[in-house]
Parts: sequence; structure tokens; C-alpha cells
Amino acid sequence: MSTSAPPADGVILLDPFPRKIERIFDEPTKRRLEKLGRVLWHDGCPAPAEHLDRHLPEAIALIGQSPLDRARLDRAPRLRAIFNVESNFLPNVDYAECHRRGIPVLSTAPVYARPVAEMVLGMAIALARRMHEADAAVRAGREFKGDNHDSFLLHGKALALVGYGNLGRALVPLLRPFSRELLIHDPWVHPSVLREQDLIPASLDECFTRARVVFLLAANTSENTGRIGAAHFARMQPGSVVILASRAELVNFPELLAAAASGQIRAGVDVWPVEPIPKDEPGRNLPNTLVQAHRCGSVPEIQTLIGQLVVDDLEAILAGLPPQRCQRAAVETVGRLRSKPVGAWSLSDTTRRP
Repeated sequence: MSTSAPPADGVILLDPFPRKIERIFDEPTKRRLEKLGRVLWHDGCPAPAEHLDRHLPEAIALIGQSPLDRARLDRAPRLRAIFNVESNFLPNVDYAECHRRGIPVLSTAPVYARPVAEMVLGMAIALARRMHEADAAVRAGREFKGDNHDSFLLHGKALALVGYGNLGRALVPLLRPFSRELLIHDPWVHPSVLREQDLIPASLDECFTRARVVFLLAANTSENTGRIGAAHFARMQPGSVVILASRAELVNFPELLAAAASGQIRAGVDVWPVEPIPKDEPGRNLPNTLVQAHRCGSVPEIQTLIGQLVVDDLEAILAGLPPQRCQRAAVETVGRLRSKPVGAWSLSDTTRRP
């Protein structure tokens, strides 16, 4: 980035848990960050409340998931930016007050869009062609040459995306070679925006009725929790594919598993209602499924992009420019999100618990 942010005399607070500093900041990015202020490198566990409260009066930026209610914000009159490097907008920040004070709350979620998009495309192809099952059959000596009786091509099929945020926007270019009929359901995106991108706005029911593959990519909100279930899967052509790769709370999870067990759909699952996945989770051993343990975005080579996005945007902010790399919390919608924190905290909780 070509901005030349002036050296700042304030404090840059680090509270990145569960991220580790060495994973998200390479040495060149650390040096860039240290030119922007006095960096307090805290790592390994959530920063204690006493540490945060002591340094907030001089803080110009906070990089991490610290609880920030109005009382805490009152202690931080110099604060210019907040960066969530867990890549969620958690319910432990007073977003409305940050907006009123002109403090952008930013997430590094965009770094995960490309790796997840590639993975879910691979899962869709594997399920359409039953590649994982054929592999298992060969290993067990049960293969039958040319056994493709219930396989299908993605080419020429209607494909649907439920959710058109960072991940949906990364996936669409990968799907265009397969189909011209790309259906999008996202009530937070105006239909005209979709049409301008040669995409087809669709209702949730239309996505399941028309598409051979449905990718569930939306954030979990107060409006969509558990909304997708048996009635939607029943609309699909038998043997169609559903990929769940954003938030498990989007679906009625038992009904998703039941639809897969019956053969109505083939399900690709990367996110689960409880993580780590319990040993007795029934989804571990169902037919017509391809299961992963929340690993679609966990590619080592993209981790240091988190730090780079943070420093790029902090340079811009200190130079008097808007952030351009991270995702900014929209005050109109952030209150509807239902992101789950890794630690146990709430808006009113200023005592950090590992």
C-alpha cells in the first residue's frame, strides 16, 4: 500500500488469542507495525483485564478480541481502530458506540474466502462424482469398473449460493466455468447488485428447488438460525448436493443428517453445532456425506495475510484514509450476527477468562 502513515506516539495493544502472534505476523509485517506506534506484544492467552485497562488510555489501536463496552471505550480516547483477528464480529463490543465515535471495527475474515471457496468446490465435485466413496471401495476391494450410475456433472447445472459475502464472492468466479445459472439468496444484498454481476437473485425456496448443488455460506444471524431444514431438502432432486461451510446454526442439523441418511441429498459438512466434534456425533458415520472438521480455511500459507491486512489498514487509518483491506462492521447489520466466540465472554464481561 502506498500510504505513508506518520509515526504515532500511541500504544498498539495486542490481544490476539486464540491466534498466535508468530502465525499471523511475519517479521517484515512486525517491523511495519512497530513503525506505527509502541507495540505491546501480548501472546499465548487472553490479555488480563488489568493489562488492558492500564494501557487503553494511550492506545491508538487494539488488535484482538478484547471486550469493549462503553466504559472501556471511555478509557480509550485516542483509539483509532479495532481489529478482530479471530475473523468474527463478536458480541463483546459496543458497535453502536464505536460507530458514533468514528472508530472502525474491522475483521480479517476476507483472508479465508479463497481457501474456503476452493475447498467447497472440491467437496461439491467429490460428492457429485462420489470420489471419496469410490476411493474407499477400491481400498476395500469392492470397486466396480465404471460404477458411475448416480454421478452427475456440475457443468450445465443450476448452482445456488445462500449467502453472498466474502466467501460467496470468492466462490462465484470458480463456478462460472461450470454454469451460467448461478442463483444467489442473500437478503442483505440488493437484487440489482446481483443482476449487475450476471447473477440470479432467488428466494431460499427457489435455490433448493432449482439447484443441483446448494452452497450454504451465510453468516449466522438472528433471522436465519435453524431456518433451513427438511422441507428445503425435500425440494431438491434426489441425490443433489448440499455443502455446509459457514455456520452450522444455519440449518436444522438433525434434519440435514436425516436427509443425507435417506439418500435425498449428499451433504458436505465442515462446520458443526458443537466443536470440537463430540465422539458420539452421529454425523461422523452417515452415508452420503463428506465430512471435515472445520478445516476448509485453515491453510498455513494464508495465516500471515491476517497481519498484513491489519497493518495495511492501520497505515491507511493513521494517514487519514479509510480502511480498504479488512471487513468493516456495518452498524446496520452487525447487531444481527450470532458469531460464537472461542473464549467465554460477553459485552459486560471485562474479566478475561481463558
